[in-house]
Amino acid sequence: MNPIVTVQDAVTAFADFMEPSGAELDAIEQELPLILAEVDLLDAQIVTLDRIPSELDARRTRRALARVLAERAALANHAATVSLPGGAA
Repeated sequence: MNPIVTVQDAVTAFADFMEPSGAELDAIEQELPLILAEVDLLDAQIVTLDRIPSELDARRTRRALARVLAERAALANHAATVSLPGGAA
């Protein structure tokens, strides 16, 4: 039986430079409203898994889906307005 400690030492040896960069953190922060909207949609869908959805459940799911679509559109529009390097926009 091999001890797991030796494997842990090899894995944690690279932990310092496996952290996300500033640019990656900025990208996550930009996408956070979409991520939260998708979590709300998933929550609305999970509620309806073990029962017949009521009108309130259906409304909640539709609103959550509309919010996801709005956030996706906003994120796509934001990405389209960012100018490309070299002025090729």
